[in-house]
Amino acid sequence: MTGKKLIISALVLALVQIGFLSWIIAGRAAILRNGKEVLLKVQPVDPRDLLRGDYISLNNNISRIPVKLIANIPEGKFSSDDTSIVVRLRRGADGYWQPTTAWFGQAPSQAGDGEADIAGHVVEGWGLRDADATIAPDYGIDRFYLPEGEGVAIQDDIRVRPFGIKLALASDGTAQIKALMDGDKTLFEEPLY
Repeated sequence: MTGKKLIISALVLALVQIGFLSWIIAGRAAILRNGKEVLLKVQPVDPRDLLRGDYISLNNNISRIPVKLIANIPEGKFSSDDTSIVVRLRRGADGYWQPTTAWFGQAPSQAGDGEADIAGHVVEGWGLRDADATIAPDYGIDRFYLPEGEGVAIQDDIRVRPFGIKLALASDGTAQIKALMDGDKTLFEEPLY
């Protein structure tokens, strides 16, 4: 009887783990499939990860947000604490989306037509006193992995012409990188699964 209970327990545990992983994968795929598309301009930082292969570390046009865009900094607050941030984006004339305003916590209203909200996280310690200062939110979109041998060539190309990343944004602002773009051309697209 004990051996039978052990096997049943192991099977139940395996099914729970498979279900959890499937839930994570399905959630990511749902954002990629149904999320609002946003295009951000990028610049490379580093082309290689020893464990995962080639990638581009992405520094995009929303990697640093001017403090003056944050609409709800409490009076007398001098630095950020460990908190979430929402950045409202609007499509520019060049097709790339730009930040227009930001809020710690949640946005006070839904994004309007031609706008999108991206959710991020700001670690504590960023100065908020100087309106000309910037903060660096983490949106979870800082790396794009490429097929082996592609990273260095793309990094060199990014230095001479504009590249971008196409994002898919869920209704709560969660972002997933959908594709790496060379101008209007899609170089690599993330598979749903």
